[in-house]
Amino acid sequence: MKEREPLVFGNFEQGTAASRRAVLLGLAGGAGLALAGPSLAYATGGTASGQGAGTAAATDDFDWDNGNAAYSVVAVQADPVMLNYFAGSDASLVIRVTTILENAWFDAIAPYHPTCIGVYSNLGRRPASEGATNRNKNIALLYASYRTFQFLLPEADAQWRAMVSSVGMDPDDDQENTTTPIGIGNLAAKGVIAGRSHDGGNQLGDVDWGPYNRQRYRDYTGFEPVNTAYELRDASKWQPRIKTNGAGLYTVQQFVTPQFKDMKPYTYDDPSVYLVKPPTDSDPHRNPRGYKQQADEVLARSANLDDLVKLKAEVFNDKFLALGESTGIAAANAGLNLDQFVQLHMATAIAGFDATIAVWYNKYHYNAVRPFSAIRHIYGDRHVTAWGGPGKGTVHNLKASQWAEYISVADHPEYPSVSTTLCEAHAQACRRFLGTDNVDLNFTFPKGSSVVEPGITPAQDLTVHFDTWTDFAHACGQARIDGGVHFPAAVEIGYEIGPQFGDLGYDFVMKHVNGNV
Repeated sequence: MKEREPLVFGNFEQGTAASRRAVLLGLAGGAGLALAGPSLAYATGGTASGQGAGTAAATDDFDWDNGNAAYSVVAVQADPVMLNYFAGSDASLVIRVTTILENAWFDAIAPYHPTCIGVYSNLGRRPASEGATNRNKNIALLYASYRTFQFLLPEADAQWRAMVSSVGMDPDDDQENTTTPIGIGNLAAKGVIAGRSHDGGNQLGDVDWGPYNRQRYRDYTGFEPVNTAYELRDASKWQPRIKTNGAGLYTVQQFVTPQFKDMKPYTYDDPSVYLVKPPTDSDPHRNPRGYKQQADEVLARSANLDDLVKLKAEVFNDKFLALGESTGIAAANAGLNLDQFVQLHMATAIAGFDATIAVWYNKYHYNAVRPFSAIRHIYGDRHVTAWGGPGKGTVHNLKASQWAEYISVADHPEYPSVSTTLCEAHAQACRRFLGTDNVDLNFTFPKGSSVVEPGITPAQDLTVHFDTWTDFAHACGQARIDGGVHFPAAVEIGYEIGPQFGDLGYDFVMKHVNGNV
């Protein structure tokens, strides 16, 4: 499986994990480098001593006693592998995979904490002396990551084995016990996998299916769109988009993971309690004026895109970058230790996971129309003023039937905005954990580094900066309107419901950290 060629700018879709993280954390004043250990580089070979006993010798490339394997080993090596299977814009899948991984981190290091109890395992308490450095925690965390990745993406087993071997550990060491870090890591992953194998997400593809030709994450709800990609039968309902790779291949969207509305949350029992008010502006029969106004707002935003607005849209379209990197940068700036780093990631992950389930429940329930369908329905072949496509700028003679959003529209109904809800949940969890709304986030884009308009945007080097989580979350929502994928009402409801999931995620994690479960 060929890895993408490395580029040196900050956008996830275009760079390798190592190059992107080096650039981003360099902008954070180098704090991230200290957090990650002496080097962002990782080993390409070597051996470790005492593996059977669950110990490892420090290598020249990773400092087991002072480093952060979650960041320097796991994230750096896993990011480019995961890019082969889904993009940062695949919100539901990205959130599921990262949450299960970070849950495994959390449970793996819990025995080395004075009070923490894992979510899917209670593996006892190791002597305080074993948690005095990061060594045992890093080993447990590495093995938990490895076993979890084998569950999440078994097709990439060779890469996961290489990840373990790269720091001198043995991927075939499958001991399970509560006395060695390898045994603890393997057991922690086993507990998380057992807890999440049949949680409603149908990751194994075995719901209502036999033992053969299973399709992971297959929909078992029977969802069928009201509209086809070729006929808008009901202009208030979602229409699958026809998408092209630009080289002659075309595909029709299918609602991705609609069964996630039935997936088991961490912090509540029934997503129906989060049913939001209906999107009244999206009904052209009952509210034709509101329907046209919201479409015109999207067109107006499309006509007024500048480089900064475009790049904000690209940042927030990539959940690895907007959510994952922002957490890492904030953790680095705050000088968090390994335990705190994992706890912060766990809090934001749980917040996002449970927010996604609630949003998916609403998306399934309302099945609301996307802007591209509404704009075409209203204006047909009449000319509109809008962004004319990559490198075209704002044009005045664009047929509405040929209008396209700046950001490729995702494979699910419109309302509410999952990105906005996730950003609000994420921001609130970070505020609660870090004790401040202040943050120093910088996403750098050298000249011409846009994914949508490569070689053109930005015209000069540009940095997208946020100094508060409030600004971050608000910009996230507006970027979805600017990108042409959401109406204002979907963003506003995301602003409204998102923070409560941040509170739920933080409270859930801290109860486990304090042993109050």
